[in-house]
Amino acid sequence: MNVQQQIGQLLMAGFDGFVPSQGIERLIRARGIGGVILFRRNVESPVQVAALCRRLQQINAEVSEVPLLIGIDQEGGMVMRIEDGMTPLPSALAYQAAGSVDDCRELTRIGNAELAALGININFAPVLDVNNNPANPVIGVRAFGEDVDTVCRYGLAALDGIRAAGLAATVKHFPGHGDTDTDSHLGVPRVGHDRARLDAVELAPFRAAIAAGVDAVMSSHVAFPAVESDPDLPSTRSHSVLTGLLRAQLGFDGVVITDCLEMDAIAKGPGGTVGGAVDAFRAGADVLIISHREDRQQGFLDAMHAAVDAGDIDPARIGASVARILALKRRLPDWRTLPADPVPALRGESGLALARQVQKRAVRRHGSGIDPRKPVLLLTFEVRTRTEIDEVALGKAALVRDTLATPLQAAGVRVEELALPLAPDAAEAAAALALVAGAAQIVCVSYNAVLQPAQRALIAALPPDRLWLVAGRLPYDVDLVPHAAGRLAAFGNRPAMLVAIAEALLR
Repeated sequence: MNVQQQIGQLLMAGFDGFVPSQGIERLIRARGIGGVILFRRNVESPVQVAALCRRLQQINAEVSEVPLLIGIDQEGGMVMRIEDGMTPLPSALAYQAAGSVDDCRELTRIGNAELAALGININFAPVLDVNNNPANPVIGVRAFGEDVDTVCRYGLAALDGIRAAGLAATVKHFPGHGDTDTDSHLGVPRVGHDRARLDAVELAPFRAAIAAGVDAVMSSHVAFPAVESDPDLPSTRSHSVLTGLLRAQLGFDGVVITDCLEMDAIAKGPGGTVGGAVDAFRAGADVLIISHREDRQQGFLDAMHAAVDAGDIDPARIGASVARILALKRRLPDWRTLPADPVPALRGESGLALARQVQKRAVRRHGSGIDPRKPVLLLTFEVRTRTEIDEVALGKAALVRDTLATPLQAAGVRVEELALPLAPDAAEAAAALALVAGAAQIVCVSYNAVLQPAQRALIAALPPDRLWLVAGRLPYDVDLVPHAAGRLAAFGNRPAMLVAIAEALLR
C-alpha cells in the first residue's frame, strides 16, 4: 500500500440511510477507508442489513483487495442496533442476575453468529467496565457486574461467545468507564483513583481479556490523572494511556479502536473531532471512528496527509497500525462466502428458548404479585429522545409502543396506561396522581429514576400498599420504595424482557 491507502485504512466511518450514501461511496472509492460502522439509522430489517453489508463490500472490492471492517454496537438490552428479526439478547447485567456463565457464553455466541450471517465482522462488545457507581448515567446495565470477579467471569464468557461466532470482539471502554458520573457523549468524565486502585479494579478485566487474546480494545474518552499528567486529557488522546499503559505495560499488541470521536468529550475539545482524531492516532490508536459527518471524516484524512507531508507523523507509525488492522482482517470470515438469504440463520428455536429462559430467570421480584382479577393502572416512564444508549418507546410504526401493557393484556389483565416522560412536569405529575387515587393496583415502570429527581418525587407520592414498582433499567430504582407491595428489577425494558416482567408480576 502507498501512504494514501494506508491512511484510509485507519478510518471507520458512519453514514445515514439503509443503502450506501454518496458520501460513504466517496470515502470508499476515492479515499480507501478501512471500515464502516452501522447504527439503528442504517437498520430497517435483517435482510436489508445483509444487502447493505454486501453492497458496501462490493463497492470496496472494486477499488481494493482488502475487505472492509463492518462494525456495530450489539451489546444486548438497550444497546442493540438490530433488534427486530434477531434473537433478543438481554443486557449484560441481566446475565449475572440469571446466574449462568455458560448461558451468557452460548447466547452471546448465538446473537453474534446472526450478525456474522448479515455480513458484520466486528462487534464493539463486550463491555468490561465495572459498574461500581450507581450514579453512572452511561454504563449501568451495560456492565456485567459491580465487582471485578463477576465482570471477568461473565465478560470473558461473552468474549468467547463473540469469537466462537467468527467475529472480532472489542472490549471497552478502556481504561474503564464504570466509576464515573458523567456521560462522555456530553463531557469529559474523570476517574481520580490512584494507580493501585486502578490495577485492582478498573484495569483487571482488561488485563484478563488481553491474556485471553482479545482482538481489539476500544478507548474511552475518560480522563485518568493517575496515568496521564494532564488531568483533563481524555484517554483517547493520551499517549501515556494508549501507548504507555495499554501497549507497554499491559502488553496489548492487537488493534486499538477509539470510541466515536464526535462525542462531546472530543468534539468540543482542542481541535475538535479532526484534531482529536489526529491526536488519538499519535497517542496510539489504530482505528479512528468518526460516525456522522463526512466533512469531519474527509478532514481527518486530509489532516493525516498534511502531517505526513510536514514530517510530523512518521509513515512507519502508520504502517505499524495498518499491519495490525490487516492481521485482524485476515482472521475474519470472507464476505463472499455468506449466504444470499440470512433469514434461515436467524431466530433459531434453541436460541429463542435460551433467551426466554435467561430473561425469565433474570427478573428479581420482592414481595407479592398482582391480582390478575383486578384492573391495573400502568404508569410508564418512557424514553422520548433517542440516544446511543437509550431506545425510544415508539417502534417503527408510529403508533406501536414497547410497553408492559401488551403482555399484561395478553394474559387477560385489564390495563389503563399513562405514559410519562423521564422527567414529568408538575401538570403531568398531577394528572398521574389523579388517576392513582381510584386505582386498585398500580404498576409503575421506572427508567433510571435514581438519576431523575422529578421521576423519584412522583414515585415517592404513590401509595406503597397498592404499588408494584418495576425498575425498567437501573436496578437501584427498587430501593426507592422499600415498602411497596411488590418490587421487580428487570435490567431492561425491551419487548422480550417485558414479557418476562409480566410473567413475574402474575406469579
